[in-house]
Amino acid sequence: MTQQASISADRDVAVRFDAVIKRFNRTVALDGVSLAIRRGELMTLLGPSGCGKTTLLNLAAGFFSPDGGEILIDGARVNDVPTYRREIGMMFQNYALFPHMSVASNVAYGLRARHVPKSESDRRVSEALALVKLTGLEDRKPRQLSGGQQQRVALARALVINPTVLLLDEPFSALDKNLRTSMQVELRDIQRKLGVTTIFVTHDQSEALSLSDRLAVMSEGRIRQLGTPEEIYRRPNDRFVASFVGDANVMRGRLDRADGAQMIVAIGAVRIKVPPGPLQGVAASAPVDLHVRPEHLQLVDAGEPCARRGTIVAQVYQGGHVDLFVECCMDGSRERLLVRSAGHQAITRWPVGARVGIAIGTDEGVAFATG
Repeated sequence: MTQQASISADRDVAVRFDAVIKRFNRTVALDGVSLAIRRGELMTLLGPSGCGKTTLLNLAAGFFSPDGGEILIDGARVNDVPTYRREIGMMFQNYALFPHMSVASNVAYGLRARHVPKSESDRRVSEALALVKLTGLEDRKPRQLSGGQQQRVALARALVINPTVLLLDEPFSALDKNLRTSMQVELRDIQRKLGVTTIFVTHDQSEALSLSDRLAVMSEGRIRQLGTPEEIYRRPNDRFVASFVGDANVMRGRLDRADGAQMIVAIGAVRIKVPPGPLQGVAASAPVDLHVRPEHLQLVDAGEPCARRGTIVAQVYQGGHVDLFVECCMDGSRERLLVRSAGHQAITRWPVGARVGIAIGTDEGVAFATG
């Protein structure tokens, strides 16, 4: 990369973590994490509890100081810069609204702390409340609002200061499913409209896949994979990501051969092409574990050529699709596979107790050496 190209790339980065380390006593919460977040991007930190995602968010906010590495916002090192000087907007899980203040006063809090003149503050509060569709509720107290309205107040308060970076710490966790979905859509619309760089923390995989421009899947203080939602879902690069993001079946097979830029895995009578990366150095005929999504499996008559044969042991009706659980016996071991069938016809066509075959409908799987 030329020097000019490097400078241009840096200008496109709003937040950068360079080899960041954070310890709490003897526990390593972050182990050399490096991540560049582009301007205007919605970056999601996804992972199980204790993976380090909230610690990374708190470091960006300035609530913690790193024990190693650097944090840069807008190209400036902020390791020792206090929170109030970072121009970040923060939205917490519990919203952290002041119960004795009105909606308007809650939203204006950050402006008052910055000594913004009252006329300008009133204008910006009015614009922020209009953005989150709360015009007319300026004088209400938080206890007079629904959970969704309280969340909108918290979002308006975070946005009214025109932050360089918006930080969201599992903001939808307290909402019911329908409200959570509608708020996700509204938040994404606002974020795109404003073009504000956003770091979003969640452990909810569907939330991460639907909202993100890119997402970083984390485990044990490290980033396991960074990519677009499609890349993470379709091409996980290790066993943890393949198992953590979305539903996946694990089917024991063997590496058949290499075919140009792809590997061929044998699963029963089926041959499936998989990315070569995770199988580098694996010898032909070696056992491998194929991870394949439930929607990429199909039920067929037990007499047809297929990847597995088994018995339907459970059905779960999900409205738009039916989840069918199939118990398979292969070389003395048992596999329980999940097949996701669109519509509702599968309930009558494949009843519990039916003997079926399982076919793999696409080359959408990914395989790893059996450990």
